[in-house]
Formats: sequence, C-alpha cells, structure tokens
Amino acid sequence: MAKQDSTFKALFFAAVRFYISAMENLFIQYEATMRLAAFLGMFALIAGAEIIRPRRADVDRRHRWPLNLGMVMLGSLSLRALGPLIAVSAAIWAHKHDIGLFHALDWPHGIEIFLMVVLLDLAIYAQHVAFHKIPFLWRLHRMHHADLSLDVTSGLRFHPLEYLLSMLIKSAVVVALGADLLAVILFEILLNATAMFNHGNLRLPRRLDRFLRRLIVTPDFHLVHHSVTRDEHDRNYGFNLPWWDYAFKTYKAAPDLGVDGMIIGLKPGVVKRNWAFGRL
Repeated sequence: MAKQDSTFKALFFAAVRFYISAMENLFIQYEATMRLAAFLGMFALIAGAEIIRPRRADVDRRHRWPLNLGMVMLGSLSLRALGPLIAVSAAIWAHKHDIGLFHALDWPHGIEIFLMVVLLDLAIYAQHVAFHKIPFLWRLHRMHHADLSLDVTSGLRFHPLEYLLSMLIKSAVVVALGADLLAVILFEILLNATAMFNHGNLRLPRRLDRFLRRLIVTPDFHLVHHSVTRDEHDRNYGFNLPWWDYAFKTYKAAPDLGVDGMIIGLKPGVVKRNWAFGRL
C-alpha cells in the first residue's frame, strides 16, 4: 500500500511539473501577444474605472492624451533601435552562457521566479531614485513629472531616451541576476500594469487603499510623488511594490495639502521648459 502511495505521489508531481513546463513554454511562445493583450486589457480597465470613480473631475484627456500616447509610440520606436525584446534577449543570453546569480543557486523554481521579480522591482526603485538625483537623468525624467494631471496615460509618458536607458539598465540587471525568461516576461507585464494602475485617476475606498498599499503601490500612494513640492516628489518612488519606500524611508503617507488639495506637476518655469522637446 505504501509503495502504491509513493508511486502515485511521484506520478502526481511529475504530472504537475509537466503541466507547469508546458504552460511556461506556451507563455514564452506567445509572449508578445500576451503582453499586448495584458497592456490593452489593463489600459481599458483603468480608463473605464476613471470614468466611473475618478479621484479628480478636472482631468483633461482631450489635450493630454495625444502627447502622452505619442511618447509611448516614440519610446517603442526607440526600443526597436536596440533590437526586439532586449530584456528577453538578455535573459536568453544569460541562460545560454550560464551567467548570473541564480545560475549558481539550486532553489525551487517557483521561489526563484518570485525572488527574481522582487529583485527586478528593487532595481527599478533604485533606477527611479537615480533619475531624480542625477541632473542629466532628471532632465529626461522630468517630462514624466511635467504632466499637470494624472491618469492611466501618465504611467506611459516618458522621454524616448528614458525608455532606452531604462531598458539597458533592466537588461544589465537581468544578466547579473541570471533572471529566468519567464520571470522577465512576468515582470514586464506587472510593471506595465501597475504603472497604469498607480497613475490612474482613481478614488479607491479608504480601507481598501490602506490594505492594498501594504502589498502594491496604489494611486493615492504614488500621487504624493507627483507633487510640485520637492520634498514630496522625492518620496514614494515605488512603481510595483511599496516595500522599498518603507525600507529606505522614502515613504510619505499623504501630501501636506491632502490628496485632493495637492498640486500636480512641476513648478511653472520647469513645466514650460519641458514643452521644448529638443531642450530635454
């Protein structure tokens, strides 16, 4: 009887591993399609929710959306200059040459995937801090902060050169970690989805916001980061996970003027300079 139980368990776990492997292969094979579907689905969901339950009623979509979405298109074109799916290519190259931290470890695959995603998020946090502290990088990043309102498109509004530099930094981190291809794809999908969510013009119930901000960056959490006040826009750098702001003491619970009274954007002179695209 014990032998039969042991055989059954072995067959069961073999079947589970086969299923997981098959799903991973399917996920990787249709990676571009899944990423596009996730992006469009999340965009439509947040844009619709903004109409139903907006945080602010005065958000101007008609004049802001063409510029914000235009930045996405320019960013996508700039990334194509580096070659298709560079972070994914970096993961494949690191795996092929057995390079990176996780290639030296032999932990359960699920734990490694989770840790890779978390560490990639830490890298994005560090990158975000650098883009605020280093003058040249801030000249690029301030285009993101020049938006005078926040909604789903604000999470996509970045200078094309920032798109390029971010991808290069991310690819270097992928190689250093020896990040699994599946982890990279999952992280890319999560990063796009959470960026649209936490920039969304959404009014979440207070209790729900308090609970969620323990796990993910919420719209009210990230709103502080877009204040015209320097002390506030140098806070709450997280895009995906809020833990880094808690750990490195860059967290601010709410703006001094309150969520509804806070002024979004940059000081007027800085905003004016940002419309001159060539001067960024």
